[in-house]
Amino acid sequence: MPVGEHSELQFPSAAPPRAAFVRRKRFSWVVWLQAFLFITTIWSASLVGASFHWSFVRNQPAIVLDRDVAIVERALFDPEMLLTGLWYSVPLLVILTAHEFGHYFACVFYRIRATLPYYLPAPTLIGTLGAFIRIRGIIYSRSQLFDVGVAGPIAGFVFLLPLLLVGVSLSKVIPGIGTQGDLVFGAPPLLRLVEMVLFPGVPESDILLHPVARAALIGMLATALNLLPVGQLDGGHIVYCLFPRRHLWLSRFFVVLVLLPLGFVWEGWWFWAAVLFIFRLRHPAVYDNAQLGPGRKLVAFTALVIFLLCFTISPVV
Repeated sequence: MPVGEHSELQFPSAAPPRAAFVRRKRFSWVVWLQAFLFITTIWSASLVGASFHWSFVRNQPAIVLDRDVAIVERALFDPEMLLTGLWYSVPLLVILTAHEFGHYFACVFYRIRATLPYYLPAPTLIGTLGAFIRIRGIIYSRSQLFDVGVAGPIAGFVFLLPLLLVGVSLSKVIPGIGTQGDLVFGAPPLLRLVEMVLFPGVPESDILLHPVARAALIGMLATALNLLPVGQLDGGHIVYCLFPRRHLWLSRFFVVLVLLPLGFVWEGWWFWAAVLFIFRLRHPAVYDNAQLGPGRKLVAFTALVIFLLCFTISPVV
């Protein structure tokens, strides 16, 4: 139980103080909002997943915009077609949920007040804008901050990896299919490694990914984005815990000398660089500034390996 929550247990009478009633009422409202967002996100991701499934079973390119809009419109009124989208939406939500609950359970372990995840439905190519938790308590030490920050990407990766293996194993070999369509998702190194193991000698351009593999692919891209060593992203938390005095300069260095040049390869990096600048690159200080031990430094190296395996210069072509 988080620090500060014990006070509610000290009022056994039938008429609790007004403050306790307001707090309990607000809690109920927030939970209903989170449940609504979760269900809506499954729905929006399933609409996208229905188009992925439709194209997969018919051996067609994954993304053809005019065709996919028509499929989504049909899925809005066809429950059977919408259910086929669960092949994509369920594994994607599993990965996102594992990531956010990694953060959440780390907060619970340290008795830091935090909310359950908020999911973000969106009419995008992937059906969602992800999820987040709100940390309302104070993080006192670098070790606590490190554990909370790194727990999400590692938990998400633990669930992502088996889904990727299953999804790629269900994929098909169709010559040239990977280069067709209006848009093509870039392949992170981890995806290529799994494809080379399960489809030895088959070029990337000849593999049509199963919707489960596409969910794992989106999970990899989200993991890499969260592990960017900038600002208050998960990667930024890790960098701050390792090099608190150099965090701001390292964030600026990465944005100016890495993200901005990468924008000439994929213009989306310019958008993310602008977003990171808007939300500020500086990291708030913690009270206990003790250095991390060798165990946590090894975990930080593991997070770096995960980032390199999941990162791609051109997420969408």
